[in-house]
Amino acid sequence: MAKKGNAAAHVSETPATAWLKAHGVAFTEHPYAYLEHGGAQHSAQVLGLDPFTVVKTLVMQDQDARPLLVLMHGNRQVSTKNLARQIGAKSVEPCKPEVANRHSGYLVGGTSPFGTRKVMPVYVEETVLALPRIVINGGRRGFLVGVDPLVLRHPLGAVPVHCALAE
Repeated sequence: MAKKGNAAAHVSETPATAWLKAHGVAFTEHPYAYLEHGGAQHSAQVLGLDPFTVVKTLVMQDQDARPLLVLMHGNRQVSTKNLARQIGAKSVEPCKPEVANRHSGYLVGGTSPFGTRKVMPVYVEETVLALPRIVINGGRRGFLVGVDPLVLRHPLGAVPVHCALAE
């Protein structure tokens, strides 16, 4: 069921929701009015959520253009230098939107770590895992799903890292 922020009660299935169902993961649906370049801060505001609990999915690449996903608090930025050091890469940078879309199978702004087109390593800011519940993109712009953050470790397989820039 949808939470406040939009009159819609259900969003049709996405590859992300299909993945969650296939893995037996309970989730809640949170549709909202998407705003171009609004990001996690906008969705948190519209849904009445703390942006620290809204997790954004970022498609990045290492120095050899190998894609990877980074899951970060909605109100924090990624230190690519710290991330690269922790994953043994020379460098990490965000992918261009068209490249990110190709790797994930989702449009930027609707990228979910669940049900991606390509299997990619997934890294999660370790403090995300300590939250009691998170909302994360459900595979479509304007659609978040609420899940237990431990789902990111198993069954998703995200590796905890400390790469949030200090406020």
